[in-house]
Amino acid sequence: MKFIIAFACLLAVACANEDAGVLRNDAEVNVDSFKYALKLDNSVDVEQQGEQNGDTWVVKGQQAWTSPEGVPVSIQYVADQNGYQVLAANPPLPTSPPIPEAIQRSLEWIAAHPSKE
Repeated sequence: MKFIIAFACLLAVACANEDAGVLRNDAEVNVDSFKYALKLDNSVDVEQQGEQNGDTWVVKGQQAWTSPEGVPVSIQYVADQNGYQVLAANPPLPTSPPIPEAIQRSLEWIAAHPSKE
């Protein structure tokens, strides 16, 4: 369900620009699978496909657009039982800062001394 919400948000942002014309709009929705593609003339290009695998959904997709600064942006992702995972991004996604040493020591201590309950 989260992927539908994410797509709806992206689509709302893309369509908020009233000057954008639709170049491609394909959709196929089945009980256990779906796929769609949307391409607008303002550089927005979205494709996503998903299929039900047992009780879980496996969704793969990509999104591309040009930022207001003129920089091309693209993301490829997969969402499955392991959650949402970015496979590739341009520009690269920022990395998390390192865990402070005191917190890392605390995490190691907690792992070495599990609760007795």
